[in-house]
Amino acid sequence: MNSPRTTLYRDKHNAKLMGVCSGIADYTGVSVAWVRIAAIVSIFVTQGLAVPGYFIAGLMLNKKPPHLYRDDREQKYWQGVRQSPKRTAREIRANFRDIDRRLASVETHYVSSNPRLTAEIERLR
Repeated sequence: MNSPRTTLYRDKHNAKLMGVCSGIADYTGVSVAWVRIAAIVSIFVTQGLAVPGYFIAGLMLNKKPPHLYRDDREQKYWQGVRQSPKRTAREIRANFRDIDRRLASVETHYVSSNPRLTAEIERLR
């Protein structure tokens, strides 16, 4: 089951014709201009067979829900997840390790500068 943020939609807000190219660009994180250029080139390369494929995709893809247009920073995150889930998981783990290291540093500083707290911790052991 796909999350709504990792599903390919037609992007009607940035559409020129049906929103297929802008939806693909939104899904992959590639500039919409490059996707449109690739679509035009594919029409010539396939001798027009890409045109019915475009319209079929336009009819089969759902419109992008309005709540997904809100946060651009979050959209960039989900594009990264779609492009490389393993890299995204590594980055999240690295961020948590960094947060854990910083929290341990703050804890060490606070405990070492507070002898009463250090004595209380030792008494509890």
